[in-house]
Amino acid sequence: ELFIDIPGEETEWLGRLAKLYNTYIIAQCKARWPEVMANRFFNTLFIISPQGEVVHKAAKNHIWCRERSCTPHDVYDRWVELFGDGIEAFYPVLRTDDIGNIGTICCSDAEYPEVVRALAFNGAEVVYRPSEAMPMTGNSYPGGGGWMTQNRGHAQFNSVYMICPNVGPVFLHPKMRHPVDIAGGNSHIVDYQGNIMSYSASGYNTMVAAIIDIEALRQFRVMNLNSNWLKDVRTEVFKRMYEQPIHPKNLWLEQDPLQHEAVDEVYRENIRCLLKRGTYTAPYYSFQGCHYQGEATTMEQWQDIKKLWDGWGEDE
Repeated sequence: ELFIDIPGEETEWLGRLAKLYNTYIIAQCKARWPEVMANRFFNTLFIISPQGEVVHKAAKNHIWCRERSCTPHDVYDRWVELFGDGIEAFYPVLRTDDIGNIGTICCSDAEYPEVVRALAFNGAEVVYRPSEAMPMTGNSYPGGGGWMTQNRGHAQFNSVYMICPNVGPVFLHPKMRHPVDIAGGNSHIVDYQGNIMSYSASGYNTMVAAIIDIEALRQFRVMNLNSNWLKDVRTEVFKRMYEQPIHPKNLWLEQDPLQHEAVDEVYRENIRCLLKRGTYTAPYYSFQGCHYQGEATTMEQWQDIKKLWDGWGEDE
């Protein structure tokens, strides 16, 4: 089973830990949302309270081009029917009495500056953004790559703390004896002015900790006229930016998510649309670029590939 239920067996187990240690636990997984559609799964973040209860659940809204999760935008009409079309429907924030207001996103979600801005407008003071992979985590000096650059920008632009743990070593196959680092480490915590508070370059299992001072953040937001950017956003001059859609909604409302080759053409059509609008300017030379090769892997092909993995990591 690749997808879990929330609440379910896994959240009950985490709930016992939350009660044992009297703490909040934030987690991410692929999960079913049967109230939305029975045959769709969503990349989901959830929070468990110190009482062991699931008190927050949010679906990822932007996915990497090779991820086949469903998003609220992919079933937009159904999502709006159930939850409305306000910011809260897509970017919910958990308001707590003890540790501030928490928003949750992951990985590709925060490649878009609007995402953390939406959470901030919805009251978020702490934003949890786990999981990124190479090369995004290691393509700059001294480390952290575009991932850390983005998170520092999100924090500074929106006066929020960013808590950004990366994935540790993973076992890609049940018979692997040793895990591998596919993410590149660089977990970090950023304060509400964009400063790195705590950081680990390691891709191994480790811990990153910092003091999150919610009262200081609140004082900063209500006192400062400089570096407190939400206070004077000129909303009217931006509002027409999004009148024309870019990525089509409801892609998977009536059909199952398609294979990579077909979805790649959706993205390329989006690019052609931006060229026609003048958002992008065509380069002097036009290259085809990377294209998905071939059809979906058959079961027989998958079994052949699996045989190659079966011996990986075993002693000869």
